[in-house]
Amino acid sequence: MTDISKSVPVPTAGARRRRPIPLVWIVPALAALIAVWLAWDTYSKKGPTITILFDSGDGLQVGQSQLKFKDVVMGTVKSIVVTPDFNKVLITVETTREAEPLLGEKTVFWIVKPQLFAGSLSGLDTLISGSYIGMLPSPEKGKRGQNFVGRQYPPILTASVPGTTFHLETRKLGSLSLGSPIFYRGLEVGTVLGWDLGEMARHVSVHAFVKAPFDKYVHEDSQFWNASGVSFKLGPNGVDVQMESLRALLLGGIAFESRPDTTAPVAAADQHFPLYASSDAAQAAGYGRKLNMVSNFSGSVAGLQPGADVTLHGLKIGEVTDVGLVFDPKTDRIVAPVHYRIEGDRIAGAAAAATARGVPVGQVAGEMVRRGFRATLQAPSLISGAKVIAIEMMPDAPPAELTRDGDVFVMPSAESGGFDSITRSANELLSKINRIDFAAIGGNIANMVKGLDDTVNGPQLKNSLAALEKTMVDVQDIARKLDVGATPALARLPAIAADLQDTLAKASRLVGSANSAYGNDSKFSRELDRLLPQLNETARAFRALADLLARHPEALIKGRPDTGKE
Repeated sequence: MTDISKSVPVPTAGARRRRPIPLVWIVPALAALIAVWLAWDTYSKKGPTITILFDSGDGLQVGQSQLKFKDVVMGTVKSIVVTPDFNKVLITVETTREAEPLLGEKTVFWIVKPQLFAGSLSGLDTLISGSYIGMLPSPEKGKRGQNFVGRQYPPILTASVPGTTFHLETRKLGSLSLGSPIFYRGLEVGTVLGWDLGEMARHVSVHAFVKAPFDKYVHEDSQFWNASGVSFKLGPNGVDVQMESLRALLLGGIAFESRPDTTAPVAAADQHFPLYASSDAAQAAGYGRKLNMVSNFSGSVAGLQPGADVTLHGLKIGEVTDVGLVFDPKTDRIVAPVHYRIEGDRIAGAAAAATARGVPVGQVAGEMVRRGFRATLQAPSLISGAKVIAIEMMPDAPPAELTRDGDVFVMPSAESGGFDSITRSANELLSKINRIDFAAIGGNIANMVKGLDDTVNGPQLKNSLAALEKTMVDVQDIARKLDVGATPALARLPAIAADLQDTLAKASRLVGSANSAYGNDSKFSRELDRLLPQLNETARAFRALADLLARHPEALIKGRPDTGKE
């Protein structure tokens, strides 16, 4: 046999190796993997797309302007379009995944730009980077939002500040604004967050935020008042200027106070308080017991305005609430009723006295009226001309009673003293002066002057003066004749005086002889001693007379001339 296995070759099996993938395909594969990763990364970081409605774009740019929270980018502006009514701008923002938890329905959005707001300059960094959208999420958890309405101004509180918000009701907002400070005993403890109109626009509700721990000092009986601007008061020590702070002067401000001895509980959040116009109004509101009164004045009430003080012994016990004019049929004349409110608690002990007697406060006031208390008008200052109601004791006032007209007590009035009485006296004096007939007086004076002129320039006065002149000429002639006749006699007077002197000398010798003859102690000596001085004086008098007549011979007629010497 032929060996077939040896003659026919038998095929053998073997493994065929594949060719490796070309390196050129590695690059597209890697690019695809990177694209998938980038797409997944972008999708994983992408948040919801939101729309925000603003009044204007205010410098925002598509693809560049960003949405930021605490300077962290939370999204980018994708489109800016005008609404169909052309009143608003609708901005579409693509947010990041980190922004999704912050997009609550109460989240606040605003456009950050350079502006002066709430007393500070903000947004200066946008001068370089451009405007962006700021956001502030609400601390309250709520539903997620997608469509929002942006604000024109940023919120006052941009951080989670602990504190309490209260609602202050006022008739007028005045100079209060967003960011106006709130003060407690001179410290800035809060700020005004905003306001809204109350029901039927009867009042304005101011949202006042008080920071912790100062919010615990707000009690249910605390008083809030408007502390804006500057208050000027003219008192006995001059002008008193009151200002809470410079910020309150520029931005407006609110202040509040609580009584140190208050037992009222701490006020809860969103509690409503009245906002008074001033600290005086807030202080007056703290007095619980009040009496509504009216007094009718028949005279002028010029200078009396609502808010004027009602005083007792010069101290404020209330204020005027209304001034008007009515016709009184009882007296058939027009009177000015002045309504005012008296805070009884300002008079210490009055309420206790009424309680001890077991009578109402109105009965105590009636007793005061029976004793002579009356309502009067007074002007405490001549400079301002403003008037106040002063309750004064009038001992001579006619009897009167305190009556009631519904819930209002009618207080008798009386004429006031002080500056008003001076003014009335001056007016009465001017009225009397006006009643004087100055024309008649002027006519009488003119007639008197004319008569005096006729008398002075008349012939009778001229004749009298001529007769007087003639009389003076006669008198001078007589004096001249006397002077001529008396001159020789006067010339001999010195000789007569010399003879008298010689006689005295002889008498002196005679006395000496007698003295030697009769002695010094004799009666004749003593008599002679008394005679000699008299003779000596007589001689000197004659010499003086001679000298006088020699100088003034007319002295014999006219008497001794007045030489100014004694």
